[in-house]
Amino acid sequence: MSLILDTDKCTACGQCVDVCPFGVLSLEGENLVIGEGCNLCGACLEACEAGALALPETAGPSPRPGVPPDGIWVFAEQRHGELAPVALELLGEARRLAEALGVKVSAVLCGGQVEPLAPVLLDRGADKVYLVEHPLLAEFLEEPYVAALTSLAKKYQPEIILAGATYVGRAFIPGVAAALKTGLTADCTAFAIDPEPRLLQQTRPAFGGNIMATIITPRTYPQMATARPGTFKPLAPGYQGDGQVVQVGFDPAGAAGRSRFLSTVAEIKERVALAAAEVIVAGGRGLKEAKNFKLLEELADLLGAAVGATRAAVDAGWISYPHQIGQTGKTVSPKVYLACGISGAAQHLVGMQSSDFIVAINKDPGAPIFQVADVGLVGDVMEIVPALIQEIKKSRGS
Repeated sequence: MSLILDTDKCTACGQCVDVCPFGVLSLEGENLVIGEGCNLCGACLEACEAGALALPETAGPSPRPGVPPDGIWVFAEQRHGELAPVALELLGEARRLAEALGVKVSAVLCGGQVEPLAPVLLDRGADKVYLVEHPLLAEFLEEPYVAALTSLAKKYQPEIILAGATYVGRAFIPGVAAALKTGLTADCTAFAIDPEPRLLQQTRPAFGGNIMATIITPRTYPQMATARPGTFKPLAPGYQGDGQVVQVGFDPAGAAGRSRFLSTVAEIKERVALAAAEVIVAGGRGLKEAKNFKLLEELADLLGAAVGATRAAVDAGWISYPHQIGQTGKTVSPKVYLACGISGAAQHLVGMQSSDFIVAINKDPGAPIFQVADVGLVGDVMEIVPALIQEIKKSRGS
């Protein structure tokens, strides 16, 4: 089946060409040409003011791109042959969304020599892995990655594309959305499916974290979003799916841009990386001054934990920005989160409320942090934390 074109009504204005998500429409002189690969998404119908386009009567309601052939895609971010944690987190979330849509989950893996990572993705929730290997993709540069994912999406037409809101995702995913002429919601913290219209509901903080906005993109496809790392739980190993690895060629022509890779400089790491920490001890305004973060560092050392902080503590200069948790910092989901002197502003809760077990210490019994805490201690953090340190040392005989 194909679009029905009324040549008498068509004015060759080109508006339908501009909105076609997958570039199957084009103008040749004064004639509109409908190329192969049209999936009858209906985006062009809404743009055509002359009413020259129509869907075939046998098509019924407008089907969504990707059903078939493809469902939900996850961009599997990797650095030097190591998968970013957010890739596995999004595979787990994609599986949940895929069940609601009745579709498959695919991972898109780009790099130099990254084929050994494909079995890991299949084991952690992917039914299929699109493998794009090329020397130009060995190190991350925006233009080649935009070209690789864009060409892949135009060929296979996924219904949804998800990526991490990391440096890499934030750098090139907007370029992919622009090339596909579709919408993009950034820094999402929750997803849901509206089943009948097959719409991805994309939730993210707005207005400084004071409200949570749910966004949909009903007229353009694929539906695209980036998600904050640490927001979702990865699927346990052992997923038994289709197990397909599809090797896709990459044409570097036109992919080279103005930037070029020079070298990688190792970053200064935290004592325990926040994103990977199973236990986090975080401090806020209740610590009163910078020197009191030494107490949290001592407690963290005893617990094998990472040290986090609120934006207020970072803005006050008590601790550096890499420790900041919240809407303008990092999103974490440890097994245990110990909030010390943190009131629980919405901006901070966005970054830590998915923790498995939350312990809060605050002298204000009405502090919002107690609404999300599993255990709450009402008292002076400067008395409770030293006492906790002493009890831990005593129990260990030191």
